[in-house]
Amino acid sequence: VQLQASGGGLVQAGGSLRLSCAASGRTFSTSHMGWFRQAPGKERDFVAAITSTGHIKNYSDSVKERFIISRDNAKNTVYLQMNSLKPEDTAVYYCTGRIRGGRISRAPENYDYWGQGTLVTVSS
Repeated sequence: VQLQASGGGLVQAGGSLRLSCAASGRTFSTSHMGWFRQAPGKERDFVAAITSTGHIKNYSDSVKERFIISRDNAKNTVYLQMNSLKPEDTAVYYCTGRIRGGRISRAPENYDYWGQGTLVTVSS
């Protein structure tokens, strides 16, 4: 499975962006999907995840109530709507998928394939 993330860019604090991640391959609809981010000099951190059916979502405390993860299995795409952006949201955002089922995870080592990342820069 290959993932192609897009939608990053430069936005002012308080603004919004929507990231998209398009997947190729047959396993998308049965994969849990997630978004992680990595700021310069920092570790890759969990942002949000969604089950294969879209019924269960999980968010980090830092983005809860500001970001919304969703998916469209007919389009093989997962989205991250980011609202009320803050300078500390600046990072490269990566989409990722887990084909092993089970619970959605906040640990990057529990995901099986990754996209190339898209840069989000929030100016103050």
